[in-house]
Order: sequence, then structure tokens, then C-alpha cells
Amino acid sequence: MCSPQESGMNAVGARMVTRSRSRGPGAGLRRGGEEGAPLRSVEAAAEGRKSHSSVKRQRKTQRLNVAYEASEGETGEGAEHLQAPGWEPRDWQQQLENIRTMRSGKDAPVDQLGAEHCYDLSAPPKNKVKYIKQTSAILQQRYGGDIPASVAELVALPGVGPKMAHLAMAVAWGTVSGIAVDTHVHRIANRLKWTKKATKSPEATRTALEEWLPRELWSEINGLLVGFGQQTCLPIHPRCQACLNRALCPAAQGL
Repeated sequence: MCSPQESGMNAVGARMVTRSRSRGPGAGLRRGGEEGAPLRSVEAAAEGRKSHSSVKRQRKTQRLNVAYEASEGETGEGAEHLQAPGWEPRDWQQQLENIRTMRSGKDAPVDQLGAEHCYDLSAPPKNKVKYIKQTSAILQQRYGGDIPASVAELVALPGVGPKMAHLAMAVAWGTVSGIAVDTHVHRIANRLKWTKKATKSPEATRTALEEWLPRELWSEINGLLVGFGQQTCLPIHPRCQACLNRALCPAAQGL
């Protein structure tokens, strides 16, 4: 048998066990939120701090990744907008505008219509007649009297080079296939330093110009520079004193 003292202790223990079992996970809320509310507030605050820290770390990581990719030149989303611009001549836009102003009268020999302005003056006279006869026969036999509609077919004709091929594509077919470069364009482009390095032939000048000159200017540049070379930027004794580009032209410095 238990003593009175032991019986009292057992009773207290039973009440504690009963109270402990009755207080489940939501006991604090069932009693009006006296004990559950503080605990919930603390947990919510902790979760909020954790979520904010996670978003902050994520944003920071994204910024670092983009900066790293751009600085290393790697491809990826957003990296293409940070590519370094290609080479272009110094002051070329102002030089072009000045040439347009000087050519505004459209009174150079190249501006006069006529077949006599289309052939290559540097070609030997005896070859011109031969080329015309051969080309006429080919056009009649293969193209029904018309001309080819591609640069490759045009340059395959006797006496037709890249300059005339690109001019024919622009005039006859309304297609800008390339820059037509003759001796005038070749000379002026080198004087203005419109080529990254000096070129030794019109065809090399064409390739150099097409690497940087905007395509929308390709059809204009031939007639513009040819007339400028016929009137102002002459092969011998250029008229630099009357040229608007005197201060911008590398070849005119020191004159």
C-alpha cells in the first residue's frame, strides 16, 4: 500500500501527464492564441528572412554571372549586346557629307548618260571590239539577247570585271550585289584612309570597303566618288584647296 505522501505525488504526476497529452500541436491556438501566436510570429519572421536572403543571393549571383560572361566574351543571353564595334575610318561620315555637298550639282562627266561612260578606259582599244563581239554572241545564244542576272555569270563574259558586274546588277536588275570600284574609288578610298590598310588594286579596295561601309550606301558610293575624283580629287594635282575635306583628309595634311 502507498503512503499518503506517495499517493499525493502520484496524483500530481497523473495531472501533469494528462495536461501534457491534452496539449497537442494546436493547443495554444485552441486556448485563444495566448501561447501559439508568439511562436507563429517568430516562425513567420524567420521564414521571411530566409526567403529574402535566398532571393537576394539569387539576384546577386545572376548579376555576377552576366558580368562574368560579358567580360570573358562568352556567348549567352545578353552577351551579344556587349560585343565590341568593328573597325571604321575616322571622320568618315563627315567626309561623306562633305563629298555629297561638293557633288550636289551633278555636273561631272559620270553624271552624263550614255554608253560611252560605261566601258573601261584602261582596256586596250583592240580588245574592246573583240570583247563586244564575243559578248554579244554569248548573250544572243545563251540568254536570248538579255544579260545574266548574277555576278558570277556576268564576270564570266569576255572583258567584264567585278566593277561592271556590280554596276550591271544595280542598273539592269535593281540588285545591290556589291560596291563598284574603279580607279577613282580606289584612289579616293586610300587617300581618305577608308581602308584599314593600304590596298593595291580596285578589287582589294572593294573587299575592304564592304567590310565596314553600311550596305545601304553601296549603290551610292560609286557615282559619288567617281564624280568627286573627276572634278576635285584628281589623280595628279588634286584640288585640295577647294575641297571641304581638306582638314579631314590624311592625304591633304601638310599641303
